Amino acid sequence: MKHSRLHEHHLKLGAAFEEVAGWNMPAHYGEWVKEYQAVRQAVGLSDLSHRGKIRVTGDDRVKWLQGLISNDILPLQPGQGCYSSFLTHKGKMLGYFRVYTLPGSLWVEDVGEVGDATFQALRKFLLYGIKAKMENCAESWGLLLISGPKACATVSAAFGVEMSDLKPVTAIAAQIGGHASFVLRTEETGEADLEVLLPAEALSTAWERLMEAGATYGIKAVGGQAREALRIEAGLPKAGPDLNEEIVPPEASLEGKAFSLNKGCYPGQEVVARMDTYGNVRRKLVGLVLKDSTVPPHGAKLFTGDREVGWVSSATHSPQLKTPIALAFPLRDFSAPGTNLTIDVDGARHDATVRALPFYRRA
Repeated sequence: MKHSRLHEHHLKLGAAFEEVAGWNMPAHYGEWVKEYQAVRQAVGLSDLSHRGKIRVTGDDRVKWLQGLISNDILPLQPGQGCYSSFLTHKGKMLGYFRVYTLPGSLWVEDVGEVGDATFQALRKFLLYGIKAKMENCAESWGLLLISGPKACATVSAAFGVEMSDLKPVTAIAAQIGGHASFVLRTEETGEADLEVLLPAEALSTAWERLMEAGATYGIKAVGGQAREALRIEAGLPKAGPDLNEEIVPPEASLEGKAFSLNKGCYPGQEVVARMDTYGNVRRKLVGLVLKDSTVPPHGAKLFTGDREVGWVSSATHSPQLKTPIALAFPLRDFSAPGTNLTIDVDGARHDATVRALPFYRRA
């Protein structure tokens, strides 16, 4: 199993670990609800080094990637980014990621913990004669996430980078520990989210500087359990549990975010366009609020009476609502807020009510 370059830092902080896409990463540092509260109230710091990271270079990099992915990257200026997906010819989602245009390269960052899946899926299309090169940077580059109302102040103090005008899915260059790095504005928790993308050998320096800069705000290291609660409350689906080969992008309400209907051909484009034209989305991403304390597992089936109508894709206990919540994909006719459904967990039925997303939005 792979370890982050920050593994020793996590051990010193008392981390309990979990396996994530072949990596041994912190699940929590003792009490995950306190980590959650740090992000909602001030600032938290997460190690996302296990996330898929791909650098695409070469003269044909934009032309090549433009022909494969669902969103339009031609209009992007240096420092700008967008969400996109990579689809099968039937429109099903093989990947969901952010693409950034940086000097001399495109960066692809997975939104979700899917290991090398995006790299392996895209490399099959890198044919002889195409002037583009893909570099799998999962281990050679690190990724830190700084989240919360004090995230911008913490990053500015740590690295001397001005954050206030940085819009979501944009990037600026920074020098960190003598290494050319990037600060990215992202969406992970429903709070201000910043990521620092940097060579792996600079990770320890960056982590220490962020912890020092955030100390005045009560910064906490944040593990996977707290991030999952923050993400689900914010109604943000991710590759793997929510977005996969069961789903086409319109079913996850990704119109205007992760796919273009005007850019021309790409794998799966006809299916997506047909859904838009005829409005025949079969399922719809919704939130569910459970009536008891059971947190349903991924894949738990949804019912109305004896009829199976969908499944749960992600679930957690919500500190905000003080009850379990879930992201789920019921059939369209059962997706209206207020619809009552049941969830099957080990043969027992648990009552749940459909709720509009997000569960949480900062005022």
